[in-house]
Amino acid sequence: MLGQHLAHGTLTVRFPDGSERRIVRSPEPVLVAQITSWRWAYRLVANPGLAFGEAFVDGGFVMLQGSVFDFMDGLFAVDRRHRGPVLTFHDALAHLGRRLAQYNPARIARRNVAHHYDLSAEFYRLLLDEDRQYSCAYFRTGAETIDEAQRAKKQHIAAKLLLDRPGLRVLDIGCGWGGTALTLARDYGADVTGITLSTEQLAVARERAAEAGLSDRVRFELLDYRALTGSFDRIVSIGMFEHVGINHYRGFFD
Repeated sequence: MLGQHLAHGTLTVRFPDGSERRIVRSPEPVLVAQITSWRWAYRLVANPGLAFGEAFVDGGFVMLQGSVFDFMDGLFAVDRRHRGPVLTFHDALAHLGRRLAQYNPARIARRNVAHHYDLSAEFYRLLLDEDRQYSCAYFRTGAETIDEAQRAKKQHIAAKLLLDRPGLRVLDIGCGWGGTALTLARDYGADVTGITLSTEQLAVARERAAEAGLSDRVRFELLDYRALTGSFDRIVSIGMFEHVGINHYRGFFD
């Protein structure tokens, strides 16, 4: 498989049992790599696109001579039209596997969200900003604290939503612990519906709305976006798209 990938250079791969495989395409660069365990060897064959980065970081794939940049350049410069039957078949299997892995009907989506987000809110408080924003912090200069960057993100999103008058009905898909919805209601006068599949997030978001005196303008529901009815003036979804799955993109945007 490596032989079909390598575009130029000389690559020697050493395996856990001491055996070697040498592939020559050109005299330079000379690269020597070590796969440190058969577990990593299997993962690299089964899913190289994902496993290579993990193996390099975790010590499963070690460059003994030459740089990882030279390795990447030599390995992936080959034109995909000349990949050969083995890699073509491997790519087809990998594509099918990704499609199956991203099959994400409502029942599976709920289970996946529960596995990741239905942990104690106190746990997430330890690693997130004061508003428990989960992703996409906006660092204008790079010198901001995480709290400042998350506030900047919410301001940036509000500007893009063009909340030019109070009372606009806003839908927040994947509302998390409610921070964005509460900000849009409190600072911009929006009427917000936030939906999540996490019971833990729902409880925290509702509690925060009550404490802020915003329960009349912010509603949080345990609901899959596919089950939602009604219409809205604006829709926002932050850091949730990776949960949709490629098979469901069209339905999400429709």
